[in-house]
Amino acid sequence: MSAARPPEGAHTVAEGEGAPSFAARPPEGTHTAAEGEGASSIAARPPEGAHTAAEGGGSPVRRATPRRRALPGGRPGQAPAATGSRPKVPAADRKSTAPAKGRKPGAAPAKGRPPGATSDAPGVIRIIGGRWKRTRLPVARHPGLRPTPERVRAALFNWLGQDLAGWRCLDAFAGTGALGLEAASRGAAAVQLIDSDAALVARLHGLQQRLQAGAADERHLPACALQIRRGDGIAALRQAAPASIDLVLLDPPFDSALFEPALQCAARAVAATGFVYLEAPRAWSDAQLAPLGLVLQRHLKAGAVHAHLLRPGPAGPA
Repeated sequence: MSAARPPEGAHTVAEGEGAPSFAARPPEGTHTAAEGEGASSIAARPPEGAHTAAEGGGSPVRRATPRRRALPGGRPGQAPAATGSRPKVPAADRKSTAPAKGRKPGAAPAKGRPPGATSDAPGVIRIIGGRWKRTRLPVARHPGLRPTPERVRAALFNWLGQDLAGWRCLDAFAGTGALGLEAASRGAAAVQLIDSDAALVARLHGLQQRLQAGAADERHLPACALQIRRGDGIAALRQAAPASIDLVLLDPPFDSALFEPALQCAARAVAATGFVYLEAPRAWSDAQLAPLGLVLQRHLKAGAVHAHLLRPGPAGPA
């Protein structure tokens, strides 16, 4: 009986000792007992980059490079946004819950005035020089009342000089009394404040009492230096002795026709070395002033106000 031919590559009794056995050729790349010491074992080639026992002592350890896995909701390795978190709101769109500055928390919002409404409280101006410097003067809300601006008053008394000691002054359209009180504060010997409005004159009397309440105080002038009366300012100029006043103050209502007659009377009453102050809504030229016997020395425009400092002309009033 003939024996079957062993498969190609198998070992027979004649080729090796021991009982006949058929062993399959090991896969390419594996180690057999003949190739290495110890028991026969078939080990798969380790993955590239892994260390085996033959390369180093100890049990085989595999070092695998960790892969960064992209997480939902961001870049690789970034934690996803928390579920239910509030989206970011730009700072410009955020509404502040802090109370308004100057208002107590929980207080009701301030109620604004209707458009065009004005306060009923009177205004306030102040004396800018002399003994009563910084004294506040109340200004009533009165039709046509127009206090001389502080800038204009400062310019006027810079022109005249700050010391009016011994001067005799007459304010023919006193109104708030700002011009005459500035002169009195600077040491004028006598100041007359004249106005045709009873309410304004009453206010001026009250102010006079307040200023002179401390007669013993050196800041206050004697009571006789300041005279307040109701009347016609132009008539008071006519009644004054010729060349008897050192400073005539003229501030008629801007919408009146009192400018020319007031200038004529002032030119007669003012002293030869004195001054006439005119406040008007337009500038007066030398050509307009010459027939009245006055000469323009200084002029200032401040807003709607034209301030003039005048002196008697060489020939005097016509």
